[in-house]
Amino acid sequence: MDRLDLADAFVTLFALLGPQKVLLSVARLARTREAHRVRLVMAYAALAAACVGVTFTLTAPWLASFFHITPASVELAAGLVFFVYAVGLVFGIHLGHDIDEETGSLSEDGKQPGSDGFRLLLLPFIVSPLGVAAALEGSLTATGWTSRGTLAGAYAAVVAIDLIAAVMFAPLMRRLHASSLEILSRLLGILLSAVGVNLFLQGLAALGVHVGSGN
Repeated sequence: MDRLDLADAFVTLFALLGPQKVLLSVARLARTREAHRVRLVMAYAALAAACVGVTFTLTAPWLASFFHITPASVELAAGLVFFVYAVGLVFGIHLGHDIDEETGSLSEDGKQPGSDGFRLLLLPFIVSPLGVAAALEGSLTATGWTSRGTLAGAYAAVVAIDLIAAVMFAPLMRRLHASSLEILSRLLGILLSAVGVNLFLQGLAALGVHVGSGN
């Protein structure tokens, strides 16, 4: 990470947690809520996601020391969590929330307005396994505060791009039929499960396990 400039760090993080990882959840959010409510939820979610990413980036050495974790263990855990999430998408199981597709509300009572929408974005966006893994791994391999600051700035920039993309495409996604969302969800789940497996294999390789000669 110490050799990456801001552009390199941005491109790396954009591939891991860019709009392509978020827009499906935004589509579900937009179908059951008014446009101004979607923008409000996305603004809060983006702020929370930026805080999570920047905090993990800047405090990674202390977190790793306190929890006795290594970059390899972070990759293994993040890959496993992301794989489970992706498999859930393939089988139509949306982990982390229990949203009624007709009313757009949680089945539980007593929730604050908008809290269900915030929960909908928790796993893929606010607490992204790929984003947290990239932030921790990049920070742990950085040589100083300059590199960590660069990574933190790139993380915040990607979150801002995600917010802009969500606000721009929300009106279009609002018109998508539920069946179309389910098809896209399963297709994306297949692709994202491969991402999770790849991250898990990277963790094994970092531990010295031979995982083949493929790129």
